[in-house]
Amino acid sequence: MNLGKQIKNYRKQTGMSQEKMAEKIGVSRQAITKWETDAGIPDIENLIAIAKLFKISVDELLSNERKQSEYIYESRTEYDIDSRKDYDVNLGSVHSVMLKAWDGEKIIVSLLSNILDRLQSDYKIKIDDKKNTIDLDIQRLNDATETDAKKNLMIQVLIPHKYMGKIEVVVNAKKLNIFNIENERIEINGKVNEVTLEGNKSEIEIDSNADMQINLVSHKGAIELNQLSAVSKMIIPSDYYFRTMRKGIATHVYYEYQGKRTEDYSHPEADNYIEFNGMKSELIISKVKV
Repeated sequence: MNLGKQIKNYRKQTGMSQEKMAEKIGVSRQAITKWETDAGIPDIENLIAIAKLFKISVDELLSNERKQSEYIYESRTEYDIDSRKDYDVNLGSVHSVMLKAWDGEKIIVSLLSNILDRLQSDYKIKIDDKKNTIDLDIQRLNDATETDAKKNLMIQVLIPHKYMGKIEVVVNAKKLNIFNIENERIEINGKVNEVTLEGNKSEIEIDSNADMQINLVSHKGAIELNQLSAVSKMIIPSDYYFRTMRKGIATHVYYEYQGKRTEDYSHPEADNYIEFNGMKSELIISKVKV
């Protein structure tokens, strides 16, 4: 089932007309028609609003769409875990990454592509099990190039809920998706253009000097963003309560609602907080209606 049919089915299941759905998420009825007929695709702000409206996750909304476009080539490695571990993950340069918690007892690493047909021979998944830490490295072999990996390689890492310690990831990627992680801390280092956070309960630190878009679908805890000479945007749902901390030199935080600049709407007493640190950088926090 494609995304358009998925949206239409959820709308009908809730007994909603196109007009009512359009009103609730703040778009025109024509936009709903375009999405349902695959004449257009919702942007990330509208995907978040649609998922909230139907009380599902963005991942669930897109799940059937992903099944229709399964990757042609896959290299998969599984490793049994029997105790709590911290995870040091070095992925190098890739197109996109999905980091997700699951209910099994193995760490599962999948290399996926529709173009790269020699994943097993050109890339090595190395897992080193130390006393309290799992070191995970993706290594390029033979003639595999960084350029090909950045364009055509997707990596999925599944980590067991029950053995979840701290996670540190080093990666250069266009997209990074982090789902359902509950732990003490996640640290991201490298350059990432787009980050999606959903269902996590953790202190997340992102050190990236690339301009970024951060799609915060749902999160409990701190988000610490460290940047140098970058301009980034964080999209949050309208019911997300947080406080803001700004540090560093010549850093600025601005606020938007429905794409229009507005006053500071953070809440000084909120448990969740967004910390922006660095030098000569800007962060725009943008609320979307849900």
